[in-house]
Amino acid sequence: MLSRQFVRENPDTVRDALQLRDVDDVDLDEILDLDEQWRDLKSRGDDLRHERNQISSKIGELKREGKEEEAEDAIQRSQELKDELEDIETRADELDAKLDERMLELPNVPQDDVPPGADEQDNEEIRRAGFDDRRTLPDEVVPHYDLGEQLDILDFDRGAKVAGGGYYFLKGDGARLEHALIQFMRDTHREQEYTEVFPPIPVNSQSMTGTSQLPKFSEDAYRIGGRNDEDYDDDDLWLCPTAEVPVTNMYRDDILLADDLPVKHQAYTPNFRREAGEHGTETRGLARVHQFNKVELVNFVEPDRSDERLDELVDEAAEVLDRLGLPYRVVLLCGGDLTFASARTYDIEVWAPADDMEHGPDIGGRWLEVSSASNFETFQARRIGLRYRPERHESAEYLHTLNASGLALPRVVVAILEYYQNEDGTVTVPEALRPYLDGQEQIEGHEPLGESAVGAGKRE
Repeated sequence: MLSRQFVRENPDTVRDALQLRDVDDVDLDEILDLDEQWRDLKSRGDDLRHERNQISSKIGELKREGKEEEAEDAIQRSQELKDELEDIETRADELDAKLDERMLELPNVPQDDVPPGADEQDNEEIRRAGFDDRRTLPDEVVPHYDLGEQLDILDFDRGAKVAGGGYYFLKGDGARLEHALIQFMRDTHREQEYTEVFPPIPVNSQSMTGTSQLPKFSEDAYRIGGRNDEDYDDDDLWLCPTAEVPVTNMYRDDILLADDLPVKHQAYTPNFRREAGEHGTETRGLARVHQFNKVELVNFVEPDRSDERLDELVDEAAEVLDRLGLPYRVVLLCGGDLTFASARTYDIEVWAPADDMEHGPDIGGRWLEVSSASNFETFQARRIGLRYRPERHESAEYLHTLNASGLALPRVVVAILEYYQNEDGTVTVPEALRPYLDGQEQIEGHEPLGESAVGAGKRE
């Protein structure tokens, strides 16, 4: 979150940030007014406390001097000050809580060179990779959802039957491909000196608030209910929307040392989000689903290193695509497309060549975001109380947090099935993944099961 002092001293900067982000549902003037009221009450309380302390110190002196009447007057005044002080402190605490709640509504301030814009159409492409020597594709690239069902490695109907829309089964080589990708990504990031953690999947509301998923995006998350008992309160738990939440909150209220930094953690988790299936034409297939696997990269660094670390983080995430031989691009997000907590974000978008989307790139197909690499500066650290000491004897300061997906699995699978498919309907396994699939070079599909498969036979 932003500090009260920053907002108080830089209202125009905050107002410009809200405009750049196209945020119109936050009343900054009300927040500033609440802050002024709170400071006035705190100042009045300090004055009353000082006066009461002075009077209290005189009461004993007056009694020793035999000035009983004056001492009684002082005692009465002291009680009046106490009552008034309690009233002011109660009002100040109420305002403090209300101000904290309203401060949580303020998004981070984008860095100065974040481009203006309303949405993803205004993002700036930084670079492309993997296109100069891209492989020869079939005359017509079959979309992954059709190909996956033809090969019987993806089953959306049975996923919907078991859990509802936005869920799916991976079968046979599809499941093996997913596991291979997870292990390949973990190994790649271990080479990049990431320490691996395996966090809890449920996370509490304090953790969700710490990384800014709450209160703003509660409708996108899955809340875990308590036991089926009317007298039992719901558990204060949510299904993990991203490993960023538990891994960042590992160090909540901790003080690290400069010698500990940078902290580089990677974590594989399944992730759950309601919003993932609500975007029109991308609801078919794996591009937007409610449950997905992801390897997350979380970094904690000194403030003067965070911009450099962000560039390195982008390269570390992109190395996965480089090794897989998948074409991709990197884009700098405009103000209107930034996430709530981010000060600067680069998206890595893999190229999926099946041209079934209206908003495809100039080369056909479409871009699929597989990673958002973000610098949150002190925004999350303030929420969770995460600080560091530049030197052991120095005061603790808030550090900077960053993260990126390395990478989100479903869309990588989409890109592999579409980019590496062959004219005969098979899929070539990227060389980097073959050691994880016992040397398997192609995905050729499976015999379907059940009455629904009768007469279908094997894939031709």
